[in-house]
Amino acid sequence: MIAIQDKLVSRDLVEKEFVCNLSKCKGMCCVLGDEGAPLEDDEPGILDDIYEEVKPYLTEKGIATIEEMGKYTVSQKGETATPLVDGKECAYISFDEKGVALCGIDLAHQDGKIDFKKPVSCHLYPVRITEYEQYDAVNYEKWEICAPACKLGKELEVPVYKFLKEPLVRKYGEEFYEELDRVAKDFFE
Repeated sequence: MIAIQDKLVSRDLVEKEFVCNLSKCKGMCCVLGDEGAPLEDDEPGILDDIYEEVKPYLTEKGIATIEEMGKYTVSQKGETATPLVDGKECAYISFDEKGVALCGIDLAHQDGKIDFKKPVSCHLYPVRITEYEQYDAVNYEKWEICAPACKLGKELEVPVYKFLKEPLVRKYGEEFYEELDRVAKDFFE
């Protein structure tokens, strides 16, 4: 683990490579799993505010799920999370013409309909954060469906933390990221 500020960062973030390869994995991280995406404290209110702008990007099943369950739910772990369609894909999902799962929230953002990109936990994937009283544990979650991303990351020589620069800065700020980058270069390159 690497200690930066009040965070313990897994060495995997600097030692492993990763670049999402949606053409290979088809966005399965948004389709498979047993819980919705965890939400930051302010994100349920944001989902309430942006839903009408995001709704046109969602599947019929996603809309029906949100209208039945709500724009967010409480996960098995007691966290506020996005709802799942039939216990599978995220209700905020969209599919392109090739069957690739995309985030409807992110699509609305890309089209300039909303300022919010997507939930931080989604933006950070494959990094998962566990918040403890004294520190945050910042871990790389290895999942077989991401094997194409690991392969592409290795080919391009892009460490996990560099691929996730934008969401890491979004979550913890520029100073945190610069310190992580400095430690990675000094001790791991």
